[in-house]
Amino acid sequence: MKRILITGAAGFLGSHLCDRFIRDGYHVIGMDNLITGRLKNIEHLFSLKQFEFYNHDVSKFIHVSGKIDYILHFASPASPIDYLKIPIQTLKVGSLGIHNCLGLAKVKESKILVASTSEVYGDPTVHPQTEEYWGNVNPVGPRGVYDEAKRFQEAITMAYHNFHGIETRIARIFNTYGPRMRLNDGRVLPAFIGQALRGENLTVFGDGSQTRSFCYVDDLVEGIVRLLHSDYAQPVNIGNPCEITISQFAEEIIKLTGANPKIIYKELPEDDPKQRQPDISRAKSLLGWEPQIDRAEGLKRTYLYFQTLTKKELEEIDHINFEKFIIK
Repeated sequence: MKRILITGAAGFLGSHLCDRFIRDGYHVIGMDNLITGRLKNIEHLFSLKQFEFYNHDVSKFIHVSGKIDYILHFASPASPIDYLKIPIQTLKVGSLGIHNCLGLAKVKESKILVASTSEVYGDPTVHPQTEEYWGNVNPVGPRGVYDEAKRFQEAITMAYHNFHGIETRIARIFNTYGPRMRLNDGRVLPAFIGQALRGENLTVFGDGSQTRSFCYVDDLVEGIVRLLHSDYAQPVNIGNPCEITISQFAEEIIKLTGANPKIIYKELPEDDPKQRQPDISRAKSLLGWEPQIDRAEGLKRTYLYFQTLTKKELEEIDHINFEKFIIK
């Protein structure tokens, strides 16, 4: 049985990856310090013999006994509210954390895939974004702690690949959504759905003309699996190229939820990207991958999940601080 270590296992993406590799017959070792992850996301796996969990901060030395065939490094705050509240931890997991994971991969002779992000492109001057684009990032702006941590992560990963011959893969992940997202993490989809479920107005920052492209989590996971098993070491965009403005997206959420809120427009935060759309030509040609689940179906599945949350969970959001943070 192949053994795979997944860091950030209790997070949104990490937990779905645990599910997928369990289904595929792997022994899964989940690791998370639970600073943003939730045990609720993986508690259904605890009774399985092929799953084990380590409550550990990957920014500290990592020890896992036995062989490890694969490592997926998905540990990191991934939403604006999180990485603006814990900027130092965000930088550490993207530097010390990846260093420890790469060191472990070297010792265990493991193949490692690291989760990068579309945020390495910053507020792009190229549209759509191809992997050859180097980005337009403000290193000292409010988003710099996340953007630059991920850019460093890519650099050290390629250094280990080139210098030590480690088998590495880099996934540049664009906006992804689905069940297990936290309503209070500041990302636009859970923010809109949470506001609609609580009977509040929807908050759009800027004039709503900025664009995003949303990929359903099952499609994203399939892309990650294919990239892991490929022989390509350069970065690969994984996302849905179907672009939509934030104002249009707000209208879709209103229609989906059957709510009747107003859309309130507020000042656009500093360095908020005006456009975000992946060019997935590389993923199509190398991996034979492209998204299969359209936004209407994905939103329906996600909304059904959010409807199962308790009143307490729906009210978790910090209304006082929320408007200070950036909608991703």
